[in-house]
Amino acid sequence: MKTGGQLIVEALEANGTDRIFCVPGESYLAVLDALHDSSIRTIVCRQEGGAAMMADCQGRLTGKPGICFVTRGPGATNASAGVHIAMQDSVPMILFIGQVASHAKEREAFQEVDYVRFFGDIAKWVVEIDDASRIPEFVTRAFAVATSGRPGPVVISLPEDMLTSEVEAPEALPYAPVETRPGEAELDTLEMLLSNARRPFVILGGTRWDEDAVARIRTIAETWSLPVGCSFRRQMLFDHLHPNYAGDVGIGINPKLAATIKQADVVLLIGGRMGEMPSSDYTLLKSPYPDQALVHVHADAGELGRVYRPTLAINASPSAFVEAFARRKPAAMPSWKEETAKAHAAYLEWSTTPQTGPGAVQMGPIMDYLEKALPEDAILANGAGNYATWVHRFHRFRRFATQAAPTSGSMGYGTPAAVAAKALYPDREVIAFAGDGCFMMNGQEFATAVQYDLPIIVIVVNNGIYGTIRMHQEREYPNRVVATDLKNPDFAALARAYGGHGETVEKTADFAPAFERARASGKPAIVEIRLDPEAITPARTLTQIRDKA
Repeated sequence: MKTGGQLIVEALEANGTDRIFCVPGESYLAVLDALHDSSIRTIVCRQEGGAAMMADCQGRLTGKPGICFVTRGPGATNASAGVHIAMQDSVPMILFIGQVASHAKEREAFQEVDYVRFFGDIAKWVVEIDDASRIPEFVTRAFAVATSGRPGPVVISLPEDMLTSEVEAPEALPYAPVETRPGEAELDTLEMLLSNARRPFVILGGTRWDEDAVARIRTIAETWSLPVGCSFRRQMLFDHLHPNYAGDVGIGINPKLAATIKQADVVLLIGGRMGEMPSSDYTLLKSPYPDQALVHVHADAGELGRVYRPTLAINASPSAFVEAFARRKPAAMPSWKEETAKAHAAYLEWSTTPQTGPGAVQMGPIMDYLEKALPEDAILANGAGNYATWVHRFHRFRRFATQAAPTSGSMGYGTPAAVAAKALYPDREVIAFAGDGCFMMNGQEFATAVQYDLPIIVIVVNNGIYGTIRMHQEREYPNRVVATDLKNPDFAALARAYGGHGETVEKTADFAPAFERARASGKPAIVEIRLDPEAITPARTLTQIRDKA
């Protein structure tokens, strides 16, 4: 006989879980008690949204479900921010929620929420376990659902009395991964389309990639001389200094790259959904009927034909597809080789940093310094905001599993993601970029980094405003500023108050020595960059945006 709490932990162990992220609650004390005797590492967080984002980052970097435990009511609703990220980003994640006892259900008991209804639209599957003997079944199924087809979050509700009940149950077995592979007929058709193409283009996106798959798509690009772009927040899928790389297909796309994609006759989209952001509001690829011949490769059949009617739909995971197509060779030297070289040259020009700008701090030279200082396997995390442009336009990603950034545009992601990444890869440098507003949303997770001795470096780009919102506000309603000003703490002092290292950068020359001191401290560190609000984008000042409006 075992308690429900013990069965939960045993099922997690059977499915290869090595750590969980949580905010404790009395509703799942039985699980916490079982974790006491488990090899699973328990990382306690400060707020449930941060815990869920850490679980998302774990799933994002490994391809295996990140695990999060929270308590009912406010705990669960706080965690919904991370669930939403995992859904839009197609990241495997499992959220366990302590629930009110069975006798109190449907009475609006203390902190009671109907989680099936609450999470129904932002999770792949939501279930409440009423019978502890079925825990092995449901947990193993949760791993299968979270990782199969288009990956995503699963939510499991755990009534308190179910967790303390003692039952007989079968031994939990690990889930069986599901792979979808392309057929030879589809590969033949693709080969024909490419053989007849004049201006093909490849876009990489989504999840279910690994290092081998990234290496194979590089080989395919070389063999076929294909220009390759990476979808929004998926830049780690292709080496940016490879001669076939054409740039990121996301917010603020290089106009030359946008023109290249619009003028392409064949677009090979592998793994991505090509939603609103990467498609530039459905203008690069028109919905439902693209101007280009679209070959859409996706692991979930439900995504094929959902937004775009493809010329060729291939129901396969990215890793399985590239493994199969890597065996195909062009019959002759591709005619578009020179266009591929031009696309890479355009990317290099676009990703060259500006050296000037308003104020005493210039972000261009700072990014140049980081490009030289950071190793190729450094992991960069960020949330959402104009500051992120400096990372995604000017940092040149070289390796897989070096990027943790939400496609959902969720502020507050960078700091908790960095904590999770550093816990996962303690020997690699982990840098979080955050705006001041972004940091303040989940900056308390810096305390988690301190507690577990995880020396992340958080670069806070502080311009004293909600920058992206201010930019749109000045463009749409010039000189009518409301609700976008921020009065912030001294972030360096805040880092020291948490037990970390703090630095303040007020001019460009201050950054390099401040960053090196942060590195040398061996502590979690915050490097605050005090940026002039006028430096709102790399290309235009706030005044220029306002005046143009």
